[in-house]
Amino acid sequence: MRKLSLLLGLLLVLPLAAHAQGTTIFGGYSYVRLDSSSIIGTSKVNSHGWDASLTENVFKIIGATADFGQTYATISGVKGHQTTYMFGPELHFPARISPFVHALFGAARFSGLGSAKTAFASAEGGGIDLHAGHFLGLRVIQADYLNTHFASTRQNDLRLSAGILLRF
Repeated sequence: MRKLSLLLGLLLVLPLAAHAQGTTIFGGYSYVRLDSSSIIGTSKVNSHGWDASLTENVFKIIGATADFGQTYATISGVKGHQTTYMFGPELHFPARISPFVHALFGAARFSGLGSAKTAFASAEGGGIDLHAGHFLGLRVIQADYLNTHFASTRQNDLRLSAGILLRF
């Protein structure tokens, strides 16, 4: 709960620090279908949580994105969570209905069952943003192929997100 409060506070303060047109802040719900077979022996687990990102436009259609997310699941009666920290380029079409694609790279950390593991992570995907006004919008859908490498084994996960956009 403390981390969620910090995230919400950050989402409220960041707009004050955003200095240039072309900054987009996203925050919302995230669903991940975890391939946890190499982590805990169970094959697929549904996890729910949050996703947040900050995109700063470098050019009109190209931006740099920092993406952070955390999802929670109960596996064999034990609670666990996966946190992702990824960064990378985003290509978007600036219009009222704005499709985008991105390639993000970074790390994932899985905690639960009395241990924590950190591994390489990447997310390739995209989505559709609906801009309702100059400052406010809605991320209708973001779908990513989330790839992690826990225990020297590749996990192929699906991540779906949706939520609110603040644009500056």
